Amino acid sequence: MFDSLSDRLSGVFDRLRGRGALQEDDVRAAMREVRIALLEADVALTVVRRFVDNVTEKAVGQQVLRSVTPGQQVVKIVHDELVAMLGGEDGDDEAVGLDLNAVPPVVIMMVGLQGSGKTTSTAKIAKLLKDKQGKKVMMASLDVNRPAAQEQLAILGEQVGVATLPIIKGQAPTEIATRALQSARLQAVDVLMLDTAGRLHVDEALMAEMRAVAAISSPQEVLLVVDSLTGQDAVNVAQSFSGEVPLTGVVLTRMDGDARGGAALSMRAVTGKPIKFAGTGEKIDAIEPFHPKRVAGRILGMGDIVSMVERAAEAVEVEDAERMAARMAKGQFDLNDLRTQLRQMTKMGGIGMLAGMLPGMKKAKAAMAASGANEKVLIHMEALIGSMTARERANPDLLNAKRKKRVAAGAGLEVQDVNKLIKMHQEMSRAMKQIRKMGGLQGLASLFGKGGLGAAMPGLGDALGGMKGMGGGMSGGLPGLGGGQVPPHLQNLLNKK
Repeated sequence: MFDSLSDRLSGVFDRLRGRGALQEDDVRAAMREVRIALLEADVALTVVRRFVDNVTEKAVGQQVLRSVTPGQQVVKIVHDELVAMLGGEDGDDEAVGLDLNAVPPVVIMMVGLQGSGKTTSTAKIAKLLKDKQGKKVMMASLDVNRPAAQEQLAILGEQVGVATLPIIKGQAPTEIATRALQSARLQAVDVLMLDTAGRLHVDEALMAEMRAVAAISSPQEVLLVVDSLTGQDAVNVAQSFSGEVPLTGVVLTRMDGDARGGAALSMRAVTGKPIKFAGTGEKIDAIEPFHPKRVAGRILGMGDIVSMVERAAEAVEVEDAERMAARMAKGQFDLNDLRTQLRQMTKMGGIGMLAGMLPGMKKAKAAMAASGANEKVLIHMEALIGSMTARERANPDLLNAKRKKRVAAGAGLEVQDVNKLIKMHQEMSRAMKQIRKMGGLQGLASLFGKGGLGAAMPGLGDALGGMKGMGGGMSGGLPGLGGGQVPPHLQNLLNKK
């Protein structure tokens, strides 16, 4: 979503970093470019003015201009202001969670315009509360206007394993809300989620219905669901709702889309309400708490290692991790291990998602997109491994010319693709042996800190990027695999291992 804005800002800050000393005119010129980039990203004008004024005031101070790395200091100031704009507190990376500190059933009321993703978001949040917090959740649809709206929520409830209020035709929204409260109390439900009706636009009838339902249910949370793809109009919708019902937070949907990002950057500043969740895809589990500091890091190309580690913790099975650790300790890495790694990468969101979360990988991600590389690379590689026999996967040296032709034909690919896969495996296997010689995972941490991902996995960029027949085409590998110190949270994770 923020790719265009991120590219523009990266260009501005690359020029700042490249200069030794900075003058006040240099900073002001850079801020003019930042202003244009934010306006083009559809950020509200009042928000842009406030942001640029705050950054400029801090960045032209003598302490910054006379520092050893003034360019880096300006980037840090911009980062901190972005975090503040998105709703983050000083030094705090915690998402603003739901306030469930009330006598059960705690009512969460979902409001928004029709088509914003309100019903799906209701089910996603219900699943999150059930799976992550162990809450007993019930959902109720109050939408009696849209055809099959109540049936849709019932189907989603079955998918996520959350109970829904039985449908009684002809009841008004206020009657449904009353019945839902009674049912939730009888069933000892922890959280009751009310999916209210929407309209194509804000009108008095919609607001009157919202107020009536809120008066009956006394919701602890009133979450406004807005579609990020509607751009600046999403901010106007948020302003309209915040003036009529007691909003407590915002849910942004389609954050994985190609919108310019202005809605997300403007929402907190304009409404004063925190963004609590972000929908990141169509799947029922594609929603995550909104972390201002992490989003700011992605926008400025600093990566998001914390989110990547969290995704890894969810995607990687404990048994697989223990088995892989044991094999790494022995310097072993066959094609079965590679297939496991490919499946885990797919679960974590694929190559593009991971590249966007790694510091220094912005250029690599852009190169992948320019060359036509896509997520089919992982699928094709797994197809090749699946076309091999168990003996060949355990001992790739058995793959002679005749066997390679059979494997390629079985996967519907070319022999050269088999060769590239084998080359990738050989490079990764050598890296595993090098890690073992250096002392296991602590050695990997040291290597990562000295030379970055490229040093930790030599040849991986060339092997993966050069898979032209499988959607790649970057014969020069993946640029941007630079170094940097291991982040403290990642270092702590390695220390525990």
